[in-house]
Amino acid sequence: MSTPLSTPTLTVRLDRARPYALGLFRVVVGLLFLCHGAASLFGVLGGAAGSGGTVPAGAWPGWYAAVIQLVGGALVLLGLGTRATAFLASGSMAYAYFSVHQPMGLFPLENGGEASALFCWALLLLVFTGPGALSLDALFTSRRTGGAARELGKAETREAVETREDAGDRGEKGAPVAV
Repeated sequence: MSTPLSTPTLTVRLDRARPYALGLFRVVVGLLFLCHGAASLFGVLGGAAGSGGTVPAGAWPGWYAAVIQLVGGALVLLGLGTRATAFLASGSMAYAYFSVHQPMGLFPLENGGEASALFCWALLLLVFTGPGALSLDALFTSRRTGGAARELGKAETREAVETREDAGDRGEKGAPVAV
């Protein structure tokens, strides 16, 4: 006997929720990434490196990293161009880790590179999983393929009706006949 919290039932429920959990993950990662960029560019939320200040405009690599964080974070948050944006942002965080943090120590806890490492891997995960539910990518994709999907659905429906009619013509029991 299966209980409501049995493994198969729980697994099915969790699988149904996967796109929404992934969408929520994307939103949180995008918002946090955007906040890092806003702090460095505008001095809000504690400012650049918690100093209350900003990164000088055009300074390499800090200013460019902050722009990628701000714009990339907003795009990831909205789920617009998610895979390409996450790929670029993940690369910028890998660069930040290996050029800024790693020379000060081997491990992220030693060199202060935890945020760079976590953002790098979280964004790389979004490259492979996509944006999840509730994204602008999904909205635009469904609009672009909506007509083709409807035609495919109609073709599949016609095929199913014809199969049922053929089964009914052969006298098979329980074969519904389309009207």
